[in-house]
Amino acid sequence: MAQSSKVLDVAGVSKRFGDVEVLCDVSFKVDKGETICVLGPSGSGKSTLLRCINWLERPDAGQIYLNGEQVGINGAGIVMGDRDLSKIRTRIGMVFQHFALWPHLTVLQNLMEAPVQVQKRPKAEVRDEALALLSKVGLLEKRDAFPAKLSGGQKQRVGIARALAMRPDLLLFDEPTSALDPELVGEVLVVMRDLAREGMTMVIVTHEMGFAREAATRVLFLDRGRVVETGSPDRFFSDPETERARQFLQRYAGDTANGRR
Repeated sequence: MAQSSKVLDVAGVSKRFGDVEVLCDVSFKVDKGETICVLGPSGSGKSTLLRCINWLERPDAGQIYLNGEQVGINGAGIVMGDRDLSKIRTRIGMVFQHFALWPHLTVLQNLMEAPVQVQKRPKAEVRDEALALLSKVGLLEKRDAFPAKLSGGQKQRVGIARALAMRPDLLLFDEPTSALDPELVGEVLVVMRDLAREGMTMVIVTHEMGFAREAATRVLFLDRGRVVETGSPDRFFSDPETERARQFLQRYAGDTANGRR
C-alpha cells in the first residue's frame, strides 16, 4: 500500500474556556508540502487551534493525527503522559509570536540544545546542521551572539531555524511577524516563502494577506471558532464564497489604507 501523503488530520476539534466556545468542530487536513494559512479576525480561535494541534492546549472534543498517529491520546485510548507528549511534539515545530529563545544561550546553542538533549543526536552532526540552518536564514555571522544582541527580525529567524533543527514533520507559525516593527517583517517573510517553495509542511496563522496570497497552497478562514471558508488563495482573495469572508477582506483593506495591519 502506498504511504499516505497526509501529514496532519484535524477532525472535529472543539475547545472551550469556561463559558466561551473558542473552537467549534474544526476539521481540515494538510498534505505533505502544503502551506496552509489560517486567517480570521482577532479572537477567532486561530492561536488556540495551533496550540491544540500540539496539545499545548487539550481539546475538549475531536482528534488530531500526525502522520496517522493520534496526538495526545495513546493506542489504549488514554491521555499521553508528559514523556510521550514531548516525544510527539519533537515532530511538530512551533514558531511563536515572541521568539521564546533561551536568553542564556548563544544563537548556535539555541539551535543545538534540543536536538542534542532531547533527540540525543551526535553533537558534531547537530552543530553542522545548525550552522547550515543559520546560513539558510542569513544569520551565520550571529552564531556566537546572545539573543539580547539581536533585532526582533533576527530573533524570529533564529526561532525558525531552531524549529527546523528538530527535523519536524510539521511546522506551526503563530503570528510570527506580529511582534516586529514593520521594517523587519520582510526579512522573516522571505525565509517563510523559501520554506514554502521548498515544500516544508506548514500551518501559518498570519495577518500578512500578501504573504498568504502568494505563499499559501490553501487558505483556512476562521470566525468565532468555526471554519467559515476554505480554498485556494486566488479564489479566496478574488472571489470569496461567503459574506463573512468578504467583510473580513474589506475590513483588512480599509485597515491597510489607514496604516494599520
